[in-house]
Amino acid sequence: MDVRQLEYFLAVVDHGGFNRAASALYLSQPSLSQAIRALERDLGSDLFHRIGRRAVLTDAGTALIGPAREAVRSLQLARASVESVHGLRGGHVDIAVSPSQAVEPLTGLIDRFARAHPAVSVRVQAAFTPRDVTEMVRTGVCELGLLASPDPLPRGDVRTYPLSEQRFVLLTPPDGPFRPGVPVRHEELSGHRLIVGQKGTGMRRYVDDLVAGGVELTVVVETEHRVSILPLVLRGVGLAVVADAWRGLAERAGALVLDLEPSTSLHIALVSRRAPLTPAAEAFVGTAMGSQGTSAVESQGTS
Repeated sequence: MDVRQLEYFLAVVDHGGFNRAASALYLSQPSLSQAIRALERDLGSDLFHRIGRRAVLTDAGTALIGPAREAVRSLQLARASVESVHGLRGGHVDIAVSPSQAVEPLTGLIDRFARAHPAVSVRVQAAFTPRDVTEMVRTGVCELGLLASPDPLPRGDVRTYPLSEQRFVLLTPPDGPFRPGVPVRHEELSGHRLIVGQKGTGMRRYVDDLVAGGVELTVVVETEHRVSILPLVLRGVGLAVVADAWRGLAERAGALVLDLEPSTSLHIALVSRRAPLTPAAEAFVGTAMGSQGTSAVESQGTS
């Protein structure tokens, strides 16, 4: 068994089958299947049930995911640590990000990081909720995560690096029901139609809390596709409560962005596993925290 076989195994898991994994790895499917068969022989157990064109994990396969990610990450860390002796001349950072934070602060963080380390690439993976972000980091799918939560930031299996706060704002069409520049109170949303995200998101929880508090509003659209919210608002389908990260983009598109009163904020943070970071990930954290190196990581170790 070698690390490349484990990388192939994880590719099948992450891409949901042999065809897509082979395409992502630039391998022929027979070559990938042969490598997985060799891994299964080495381990003495089938890792997948082959059901037609589907590959379903066996119990043994499920048990291998965590150790396989650990082994692959350890090799990446070893390789990157040696390469970093001569400076960050390459490599990549994997980061799981929830949709609103992919607008901001992620764009600003990547801009600063790319200017400081132009040879390092950033791979962004989508996660819909703070729990999804934390789970992707905890299980080793991504080395870093960027999340926003109305609750206290996660502890335990992940290390937290608080960055900032974002308040919730209201998006309306330019000819909407509220005056520009005037904050909207919660009770004023009564009788209006709202576009919301799926359960588990901060914006959805905000609206659910309004309803639980007696605000009689109508949910006209529930969408997992966050990018559809702004076009729907501009079409006049409904109003939307979103994180302030959307302000600049929404205003440039022509929407009206109004503060909500009383204000409620999201806690924005990077998260990582408590295992050592690759030099590229450590540099990304350092850039986000406004400095470089291990001290930035360790200073937030108990958060």
